[in-house]
Amino acid sequence: MTSFAPDSLVLNSKLPLWYQVSQSLRASILGRPADTPLRLPTEDGLAAHYGVSVLTMRQALKELEGEGLITRHRRRGTFIEPTALRGAPVKLLGSVDAIVAQQSGGRTAVLQHGLSPLPPGVAEHFPGLTEAMAYRRLRCDDDGEPTNWAENFVRPELAERIDLADLERGPMTKVLRDVLGVRISRITDTVEARLADPETARLLRVPLLSPILHYTGVTYDGSGRAVDVVRIHYRGDRFSFTVTMEAP
Repeated sequence: MTSFAPDSLVLNSKLPLWYQVSQSLRASILGRPADTPLRLPTEDGLAAHYGVSVLTMRQALKELEGEGLITRHRRRGTFIEPTALRGAPVKLLGSVDAIVAQQSGGRTAVLQHGLSPLPPGVAEHFPGLTEAMAYRRLRCDDDGEPTNWAENFVRPELAERIDLADLERGPMTKVLRDVLGVRISRITDTVEARLADPETARLLRVPLLSPILHYTGVTYDGSGRAVDVVRIHYRGDRFSFTVTMEAP
């Protein structure tokens, strides 16, 4: 039986290994194509894939099992839970893979793209530029229910290399890093509570002025230059954010 093939991972010595592995595997599961096999490789196979011990791998799988993303069956193996995409919580612990996991899952449609003037709050991250390539995307769960919509502003020279089909399969962060080969040094996140404006209410099918989680993420490359600014509007009844601070 063919097994699910997770993405690769470059480990960060500053974060717990089990956490990095769980978030990378989580992103692979949530961003998988519809026809992907549901059976995961063995613990030994996954440990070898990520370059960690079996005990570390076991702890990562336990985390995903607790979230309801996978089910484990003695003698049969470990399987992706087909219905696990709906309303999965967001957990952030300072890694790029956590951001990819946060923005993965469900089905994504590119609503619009093209060069656009930089709006207030975005222009400050792109000194010297007056416009960038803007992508408007809507993400729905497997039942077709809207969960969030996003607007990305990307440097034009990078946008020239982006295939829209890749944006329908995975988040912008993953496309920049894994498809375009951009070395991402850090991402800054801001999350705030807002009320749904008319456009957000229409796209997410919620009442006007209903609670919305508004996320702003700025992605920087290895030279410290901002390459992408994303503004994501999450339905307040479908997402929660948990931030964990590790002691040194």
